[in-house]
Amino acid sequence: MKTSRRQVLGALAALASPIVAQAAAFPEPDRLLRIVVPFAAGGGVDSAARLLAHQLGKQLGLPVIVENRAGASGTLGGKYVQTSPADGYTLLFSAATHIYARQVLKNPPYDPQTDFAPIARVGEAPLMLVIAPELEARKLSDVLAAARAKPEGWTAGIPASGAPSHLATLLLARMGQVNFTYVAYKGTQPALVDVAGGHVNLLLDSMISLLPLAKSGKVRPIAVTSSKRSALAPEVPTMAESGLARYAYASWYGVWAPRGTAAERVLALNKAINAAVAEIGRSGGFSALGIEPVTETPEQFQRYIGSEISQGSELLKAAGFKPE
Repeated sequence: MKTSRRQVLGALAALASPIVAQAAAFPEPDRLLRIVVPFAAGGGVDSAARLLAHQLGKQLGLPVIVENRAGASGTLGGKYVQTSPADGYTLLFSAATHIYARQVLKNPPYDPQTDFAPIARVGEAPLMLVIAPELEARKLSDVLAAARAKPEGWTAGIPASGAPSHLATLLLARMGQVNFTYVAYKGTQPALVDVAGGHVNLLLDSMISLLPLAKSGKVRPIAVTSSKRSALAPEVPTMAESGLARYAYASWYGVWAPRGTAAERVLALNKAINAAVAEIGRSGGFSALGIEPVTETPEQFQRYIGSEISQGSELLKAAGFKPE
């Protein structure tokens, strides 16, 4: 039986529990809880973190702030959290990119799987495929046919190594049986500008980041990577609808604590975060960012990370990617 969004949000809301239940694990009511975002303020990760921080403070009855520590491909903030006391008062809020440090960096400062305690995955968001506006292609089958016919002429922007945009593009090339020439960028905006200018053929990245230019006609939207169409752009078909029946990929966001954080504190944080996510989902805060709320146990999140790393590592290896 198909479950409606209203039913899902209702179930998430039911996870909410009284502040007292979490406060028992955090007996210092005036102590500050820091959520570290390893990217600059104002971006999508930062915006999602601030929504969570606001609601988490209500759930725990603690002051919660977001602290931006950008740099070194997100590992500067990650290292700060990894070396912080494992008491549950310093957390990392990051995107899926966090888990691939060992796959994309020659000298990673930590192991994302063993040096952090996974707390909760809080949401996921679809990616969107856009192409340069002067290209003749109007749908995914056109793009793939043209790329197969002239592989040396099709370029794909890669905003960051190991990011969902990178892995989703590799998956598209594999499933679509095409070979793109990959062009590396430092961030989404320069890649998007080059697609709009016709210097690069296509870009597959966060839907919320690409949507303004797609709606203005400066880039042409082709498909989204979610299993169903997005309410933010219902006119754009999914990859599956466009011919790649098994294609589905999502960007996602999660929360981690330093390794060694006490199990009861991890559980209290997980319950409080799940309740906060339920409230954000009910209020529509995540919807404005193109994020679908997710609630999982720490164990489910840990298994999900393992599965993601397995798939991502294989895609990078098959593409001949070398750590930088």
